[in-house]
Amino acid sequence: MPNKTRITVVSVGGHCAQGHTVGQQWEMEGKSPAGLCMSALGSLLPRLTALRFDAQFPWATEDKDAIVVACPDAKNPVVFELRRIKM
Repeated sequence: MPNKTRITVVSVGGHCAQGHTVGQQWEMEGKSPAGLCMSALGSLLPRLTALRFDAQFPWATEDKDAIVVACPDAKNPVVFELRRIKM
């Protein structure tokens, strides 16, 4: 059974056009979370899918169940923590 994943905004640089703020969270269990920027979701989705199916990332040295990923807006980056929630 795939794991759930939690997406948390950990920082916002500049102005997020979608209005994301630090601390916002979404849980994913196979469908797109309401209110999450579609451009950000496009960047997050490959890693979210990997986390759901127990992938390990070599740069996740402290916590093997979490990684950080930025949205594609280089001038106003929103950084998200993606966390695997073991089922």
